[in-house]
Amino acid sequence: MIDLTASVNSIRGIGEKKAQAFAKLGVFSLYDLLSYFPARYEDRTQFCPIASAPIGEGVCIRALVADMPRLVRVRRGMELVKFRAVDESGSVDITFFNQNYVKDYLSRGDCVCLYGKLEQNGNRRSMVNPAYEKEDRPRGVTGCILPVYRMNASLNQRTIRDAVRQGLDECADQLPDYLPEELRARNRLCQARYAYENIHFPPDFEALAIARRRLVFEELFVLACALGTMRAERTRESGLRMERKDLSAFYAALPFTPTGAQRRAIEEAAADMTGGFVMNRLVQGDVGSGKTLVAAALCWLCRENGFVSAFMAPTEILAEQHYATLSSLLAPFGMRVGRLTGSMSAKEKREAKAALAAGYYDLVIGTHALFSEDVAYTRLGLIVTDEQHRFGVRQRSALIGKGEKPHVLVMSATPIPRTLALMIYGDLDVSIIDELPPGRRKVDTFAVDESYRQRLYGFVRKLAGEGRQIFVVCPKVEDDEEQEENKLKSAEEHAKTLATVFPELRVACVHGRMKAKDKDAAMAAFVRGETDILVATTVIEVGVDVPNAALMIIENAERFGLSQLHQLRGRVGRGRHKSWCILISDNTSEDVRARLSIMEKTNDGFRIAEEDLRLRGPGDFFGSRQHGLPEMHVADLGADTQVLKTAQEEAKALLAADPQLQLPEHEALRERIGMLFQNNTDSFN
Repeated sequence: MIDLTASVNSIRGIGEKKAQAFAKLGVFSLYDLLSYFPARYEDRTQFCPIASAPIGEGVCIRALVADMPRLVRVRRGMELVKFRAVDESGSVDITFFNQNYVKDYLSRGDCVCLYGKLEQNGNRRSMVNPAYEKEDRPRGVTGCILPVYRMNASLNQRTIRDAVRQGLDECADQLPDYLPEELRARNRLCQARYAYENIHFPPDFEALAIARRRLVFEELFVLACALGTMRAERTRESGLRMERKDLSAFYAALPFTPTGAQRRAIEEAAADMTGGFVMNRLVQGDVGSGKTLVAAALCWLCRENGFVSAFMAPTEILAEQHYATLSSLLAPFGMRVGRLTGSMSAKEKREAKAALAAGYYDLVIGTHALFSEDVAYTRLGLIVTDEQHRFGVRQRSALIGKGEKPHVLVMSATPIPRTLALMIYGDLDVSIIDELPPGRRKVDTFAVDESYRQRLYGFVRKLAGEGRQIFVVCPKVEDDEEQEENKLKSAEEHAKTLATVFPELRVACVHGRMKAKDKDAAMAAFVRGETDILVATTVIEVGVDVPNAALMIIENAERFGLSQLHQLRGRVGRGRHKSWCILISDNTSEDVRARLSIMEKTNDGFRIAEEDLRLRGPGDFFGSRQHGLPEMHVADLGADTQVLKTAQEEAKALLAADPQLQLPEHEALRERIGMLFQNNTDSFN
């Protein structure tokens, strides 16, 4: 008997070459193979009469081969096999390209089952390169629910399906069941063997739903348990115990009154820092909700206890903005605030590093330069990272390694539904600032098409004439990028166009392919008011604060997710001026219009995030798969939120009863979590 740990090439028909192709898909062992779930399914269960079968859709037909398949040589390298198939309702012309073996396999009078798209040409119907099998020799490509797998150039669907079928026949009885029996029964979940069989080869959609629900629950439950054990480890890890301080002294010195949500987040984080354990907390709030004040309060608390804080920002310009803001907020307390960024001169860097090593600064603000090897800290007590998903896990770990178990505060202006935030940030406690400071202006948003272009240009002239500045965001950098999608606006070409349209205005361009120094210079010039219109890609999505910017124009808005559009919109409306966001799209799809109308109706980032999660799944929050979350094999965090909540509740209850999973009935689960950590070392925060 073949073991689940055996290499995939122990399957008949899988040699070294195909094994290497499977390896590129992350499939090495038979367990990997059985866990390689279909990406989608084709419903081939229903057979249609030829005459009434829909045109242009995948359809199964059962017909008689009416004449001998004939070979037609069109030219060198191009051969066709043609024949006519008939049923009681009509006939269809069948053509196969470069599959001359079909003429030897099929004969006149054979009853054949075909699956493909029907085309209509006058009164004649035709089908090209259909999947086929003789009715008396089924291969499982018609009359069934067909699994469709992600594949690469070296593998085809049939190879993957046959390999999975063999793997199930050999090893299905060895599949471990990670769910405790009582939990499985309570949640009415099927057994592992049934789930794996029916996720790959379901006889009907009910069996598929039962199998999928079990596997989704298992995947989310195992992940929730893994994150729970990691959180418990951190909670048990003793950290710098700080003394509680009267925060009213801090609040009294502020030039404004903090919101209730800000005070709540500060109190929660302060309780962590004074609790004797290492703080790992995420402060999540919409654009302009005042997360920086929370960081300022904790830096103050840190200084009051004789410790130093480090604040890491993803870009130099954002670091400079935080330096200005925090210096102003903390000046009344006599706190010494320093900065350390890559663009500083060698002399400035030397002086800043010497001051840090000597313990001169109470707070240092910078970019990745903060965790350079030659940077030493004296009594580092708190690390604040802004827009955590912009940093790799190793970067954050490198900074943490500069101190003796410092407390960690993560800030994010990307609103994420709470259930998803708990998964993405796993081991972090979450504080949500769901209240905007008074006086924050609503940004009016309109979705329009190209017919509004000239009116929009008139509006740009009006605002620029009043001294306001304008952002224009394009989905790509250059015109030669994504040639098949040449209707997309490119930042570089659109900047040239706008410079021609508005010769009296100063137009600049910024994008991610520019050198960091040039990009920062262009951004800084816009911040200083030396540019009227800044054309950009999404590099301006996070953090840039330009109070004078009053208009955000987003070209090809359908190309962006709702959360990304919301982040971009957050670049305007940050000052005292009335601001607008214009979403331009000629896409007439109902889904696109519905998505863009959500942006018109609400400025609530969390509501938008919920819609985004429902419509597009979690990947969109970060443009690509986010840090901190292993890849989901079957669960869809957008669609499976109810299962996620149940799985999290069950994981919490199980870990409360057996925190380290030491009970015999939890042995398989403990081993599975170990595998998860081993395979995703860089994914977990």
